[in-house]
Amino acid sequence: MTSGGPVEHGYPHLETVRAAITALYKRLSNDTVRTFASSVVPADVAFCDTDDLHLGAQRVARELVRHYRLPDARIIVSFREMTHAANVELAAGPEYFVELNDRFRTHRRDIGAALAHEIMHVYLHRLDLSFPGTRDNEILTDTATAYLGAGWLLLDAYREDGASSQKLGYLTPEEFGYVLGKRALVFGEDPSVWFTSAQAYTAYGKGLAEARRDGERPPLVAAGWAGRRRYARDRRQGGGVGAGYSFSADGGGRLRVSFPCPTCQQRIRVAVAGRVRVRCGLCRTVLECDT
Repeated sequence: MTSGGPVEHGYPHLETVRAAITALYKRLSNDTVRTFASSVVPADVAFCDTDDLHLGAQRVARELVRHYRLPDARIIVSFREMTHAANVELAAGPEYFVELNDRFRTHRRDIGAALAHEIMHVYLHRLDLSFPGTRDNEILTDTATAYLGAGWLLLDAYREDGASSQKLGYLTPEEFGYVLGKRALVFGEDPSVWFTSAQAYTAYGKGLAEARRDGERPPLVAAGWAGRRRYARDRRQGGGVGAGYSFSADGGGRLRVSFPCPTCQQRIRVAVAGRVRVRCGLCRTVLECDT
């Protein structure tokens, strides 16, 4: 949790974020990912100052448990003084104990955001899905929270002006925007209508633009003229370092190109044979390519 200090911006964790999206599709399957087509809506996690602190937190936790389809998980929420925003005790269940920073006693509008992240830890724990190292595992958790429909709350908790700042989660605001943008492109859902933070709206716009660029890189037909020209040169010279795609020969000496699926980031390998329609084997997205 950043409170008052500088907020990191840009895309320093983008490769880990993309790996997390791929891991979600691999562990859950495309069909299961698509059951999360509807996000948590504000009315279900609203928290006003007149609500009882503990009863309200339990109500929001139950709603997130329902959204993540964890019907046999019981979340017990408490508050204490700590450095981090929140903490969850990952045990065998069915009861899980979540502690929230005392700061949320007076910043109740962000309780849903903190719980969305911590209960996603429970969800991933039950899936036995994790990344090595605390940093990468937290990035996985933030990414999963956003991609599966509750992470807009985390981005909306980002507020920054000349005198103060606040951000929850390990991703930068633009990286949250990127994951929410990837989700929006798959499900046709616009989370920006729920933002109360102007800074969140701006970060989402930047992230969405970055997400769209994933679908505009060669060998995809939607690639621009400059990208197509570079691709043709790399195809002749066997290059492509830093461009996302790479060339190699198959067992028969025929040239093939490998590139990431713009939806799930799983790498796809196809023959270099001109205009072709390709279906990603992981997320089933159909791609128009010119190899």
